Amino acid sequence: MKKQGSVIITGASRGIGRAMAMEFARAGYRVLINYHKSKRAAEELCRSLLRENLSAVLCKADVARRGDVDFMVDLCVREFNGVDILINNAGISQSKFFTDITSEDWDEMININLKGIFNCSQSVLRYMIPHKKGKIINVSSIWGMVGGSCEVHYSAAKAGVIGLTKALAKELGPSNIQVNCLAPGMVETEMMESYSAEELNDLKSSIPLMRLGTPQEIAACALFLASGGADYMTGQVISPNGGFVI
Repeated sequence: MKKQGSVIITGASRGIGRAMAMEFARAGYRVLINYHKSKRAAEELCRSLLRENLSAVLCKADVARRGDVDFMVDLCVREFNGVDILINNAGISQSKFFTDITSEDWDEMININLKGIFNCSQSVLRYMIPHKKGKIINVSSIWGMVGGSCEVHYSAAKAGVIGLTKALAKELGPSNIQVNCLAPGMVETEMMESYSAEELNDLKSSIPLMRLGTPQEIAACALFLASGGADYMTGQVISPNGGFVI
């Protein structure tokens, strides 16, 4: 297997992040698996990759806390002799009427989904800019593109991710650092568990491909954006959504 660079994947213990960790590790990358609360799932994932003789290390960090983030990035540099790729995947969701959203709800959503990307990106750039090389992949959502009813705070945070991606790509272009964004549609993850079977069927019927996406399909898009084949892509929003948003 050809050895690739190192990658930090935030929120890697479950769902899309877990699929990304597996995809990147099996492609030869050295993977830092970040988690905050899902310790057992993260440890199981790390063990499974190590059993395959793949390169992985575990790090607990709250992306909303800069001290945690700097520790995580420094750990990646120590363990893997640098950091080549950052995937800002950590995030939370919540469904509420706008009038029911509390200040605490709003702050938590922005702190994790948007400030977390600020923290992680600024921290890795301490190493990327001097080397004039690196890739940052931010995970947004179709609701950041078109807005979602009863998810105003989530939509606002994810729209902010898109704006951050475009602006940062312009700023970092001269440093040969590419910044791109994935905006997935409805994907089969734990975030969909609150939907009833009837609601899921209604969702599927509204998608031209008539199904939800899989975490592995999103991970494959991330792997492409991390590859040399995407070296001339920056500031772009790639939305694997089955045709739901065209």
